[in-house]
Order: sequence, then structure tokens, then C-alpha cells
Amino acid sequence: MTILSCKILQDEIVHLLENDHSVDEIIIVKDKGEQDLIEKMDASGLQYALLPLEQLPPVSQRENPGKFTIVVCLVELALHEFPKSLKVEVYEKISQMTGYSDGILLFYGLCGNVLDKVETDFSYQEPTCPIRILRDGKRIVDDCIGATLGGGEEYLKTLKMLADQGTFLFTPMYAHSWREIMRVDSKNPEKTIKMLRKVNEITGYKRVAKIDTGLKYTKRFHEKVEEFARIFDFEVLEIKGNQEIFRACYASMKEIMGIPDRTCGKNI
Repeated sequence: MTILSCKILQDEIVHLLENDHSVDEIIIVKDKGEQDLIEKMDASGLQYALLPLEQLPPVSQRENPGKFTIVVCLVELALHEFPKSLKVEVYEKISQMTGYSDGILLFYGLCGNVLDKVETDFSYQEPTCPIRILRDGKRIVDDCIGATLGGGEEYLKTLKMLADQGTFLFTPMYAHSWREIMRVDSKNPEKTIKMLRKVNEITGYKRVAKIDTGLKYTKRFHEKVEEFARIFDFEVLEIKGNQEIFRACYASMKEIMGIPDRTCGKNI
């Protein structure tokens, strides 16, 4: 199975792998942005191989077809600002990975509706490499925040609760990466931050909410949120998230591929 994921959801991947005793082998595709993931894998005691795409064993050349291998392929964060470019990149990665995979699970949501047809567009791969994306019980989740909150209904409920003022929703990895996501110029950060302050004032953003995912792989979460709040003079709230969407979609993909589930059940 390949997990093709935005970097923002790497903690969720580590958590699943740490708790799934049916995984025989983990391969991380070597590209440019996997260093944080590698450090978390090492800290969790997970064994893995780091290989460039061209060195992955194709499905047709596997020595042991019965071995359950997870391949993790991460996609850069900055593409979220450009949904059409994100779609092109994700579709290209899927096309690249199908020859190495018996199934591809996308750790993505609709992301501005550009991935709403991804399962249909790759339905021709169904017999050999089914493609699935994160869903709640009714539909594809909106984005990584929606997945972390538990799905569309819970996301909508949260947005309604916060509707009186603009509120940023931060998971641990979002807090870790906010400068990258918001394209803060490392050479002249104050210029970008000044512009962001003005945008926040115009749009009415006055709060940041910490989403407790239950995961502790990304360090200094609270410190990073407090830093963001201090820079923009924001109020800080706390919201409870969970891992249910990720666990359920991962288990469903294993079932589709005919792999026995030996995870730690609802503990993950």
C-alpha cells in the first residue's frame, strides 16, 4: 500500500504505522521534504528504508508478494495555495506510484474541490491498484482539518461555533509549519508578517484554535501556537480532535487489498 500524503498529516501516518503489527516493511520515498517524518520514525523506533522512486521494487518484481509493505510518499505544503497545481502534482504522483502499489490511500481531502473526482478519474486502476481518499461516513472530507475534527458534520459544527470571529485552526504540524504555509519570507520575515497582520485585520481573524489530535510526535505545539498568537495579538482556544477518520480509512484500504487488520483497534 502507498500512502500519498500532504506533509501536514505525517504525524497521523507515524501513529498508524506504530500501531499496526501487520506491516512487514516500510519504505519512505526519498524526495525533498521527508526529514521531519524520518526524525519521528526514528524517535518511534520504526524501521524503514529510504529509497528514491526509481529504486522501488515494481509490483511485478517483488520477491515476496505476501509481504505487507507500506510506501510513504509526501507532497510539499506550499502547493495548497495553488489548488490546480496541487491537483497536477497529486495526479502525477498517483500515476508514478501505481506500478509500485497494490493500492494508494490519499491522505488528502477535497482541498478546494480539486480532488473531488480523483477516485473516478483513476477508476481504470481499480483491478490492480485501487485509489482511495479520506472520507467520513458520508463523503470526502474537506481538508486535513476536517479529517482531524472527525468529518464534515463535526467540521461544520466547529465553524459555526467560531463564526463570530475569524479563527485559524492549528494542528501540531500546522503550527510547526505556519511560516512555510503562509510563505513568510525568511530573509525579510517582518515584511510578510506586516502584510499578514493587515490581511487578518481586514478579514476579521482574531483567534487561533489548537486542535488536540491526541498525538505527540510534533514537539513544541503549544509553544508554536503561543508564538503565532503573540505575533498577531490573537486569542488562543482549544478544540478536541481525533484519529478516527485516518484509522477507518486505513483499515478500509487494507480490507479492499485483502490484508488482515492487526492494528491496536480503537486505541489508535
